[in-house]
Amino acid sequence: MDDDRRISAVIFDLDGTLLDTEHVTKDVLKEVLVRYGKVVDLDKEKKRHGMAHRESTIAIVKDYDLPITPQQYSQIITPMYHEKWLQAKALPGVNRLIKHLRKHGVPYALASNSRRKSIEIKVSSQEGWKEYFSVIVGSEEVKSGKPSPDIFLETANKMGVDASCCLVIEDSMVGIRAGKAANMQVVAVPSIQSESDEYLIADHVIHSFLDFQPELWALPPFEDWVMKALPIEPFHFKGSYENGFLQESSDNGASDLVGQAWGVYFGWVEVDSQERLKIVVDIRWDHCCGAYRRNIACFINGSESDGQICDELMEVTLVGYIRGFCSKQNLSTDAQIVDQDKSIAEACLDLPAYRHHDILP
Repeated sequence: MDDDRRISAVIFDLDGTLLDTEHVTKDVLKEVLVRYGKVVDLDKEKKRHGMAHRESTIAIVKDYDLPITPQQYSQIITPMYHEKWLQAKALPGVNRLIKHLRKHGVPYALASNSRRKSIEIKVSSQEGWKEYFSVIVGSEEVKSGKPSPDIFLETANKMGVDASCCLVIEDSMVGIRAGKAANMQVVAVPSIQSESDEYLIADHVIHSFLDFQPELWALPPFEDWVMKALPIEPFHFKGSYENGFLQESSDNGASDLVGQAWGVYFGWVEVDSQERLKIVVDIRWDHCCGAYRRNIACFINGSESDGQICDELMEVTLVGYIRGFCSKQNLSTDAQIVDQDKSIAEACLDLPAYRHHDILP
């Protein structure tokens, strides 16, 4: 990196980048549209991804020909969103990076297309975040929201940092365009996997914050890997096993895994509430028949035969991360569980750094 472009501050987007708000609110639009006999158009919604609240409400009322004004639509959905936001969780690796930057005195801030009040509700629901973020800029504080660079330029100004020395981390195309327009370096963390190739206009693309390498931006490196793996905040899901793969299962039919869960992980699996075994999983999104589908390959250590656990409902808790895949790595042989992954998982799950996470929900 050139010295004149050395990164001295980090600016985060919020929804879909730091928090899984989009995951927990995905059915709100559907619930509103059904009242008017309408159905969600996924293509239209993907194009609206990352749009400011005002522009989004105007577009939705127009696109679905709703018999209400944008203001009325906003009044309907706002309390519905507020309730859902309280369920939002930090995405994998987010708290780790925030605490790392804070520890090393690297300035960081929030710049979101959401309104300031909405941002504060989301931030206040996360432990410690009100203290972590001293600089927050919302869409109503600037002339134009993303993809205009205004939000990022105002955030840099509030931090007292030159825009060219800021690193933006974003999940949406409008945010990435805004960051580039502000003459900032941009890291993309796609939350919509079908658009991954479009994100190549960013300076760097990662699948999750677990893949973020601060040293690439002349920032202090992480020093928290243990035995070639990374202890993570555990996440849980249910599934059934068949021929080396796990098929997700949940009470409401929706995935319990966020889109950024991607790579080789390990942890524990409980089979039929009786037997606990070590597990290594390879989570990725594969493109097939014009659509993207999550694939979860797995190796379960200690099961004598596939027949004994086939079709059994399992509760999985992942506590460690080994590696990710290259940005364009979907169907390659690298995206497979190898013997080294198994050896790392076997050794790590006997260590205190990982064992204190091994309690299933």
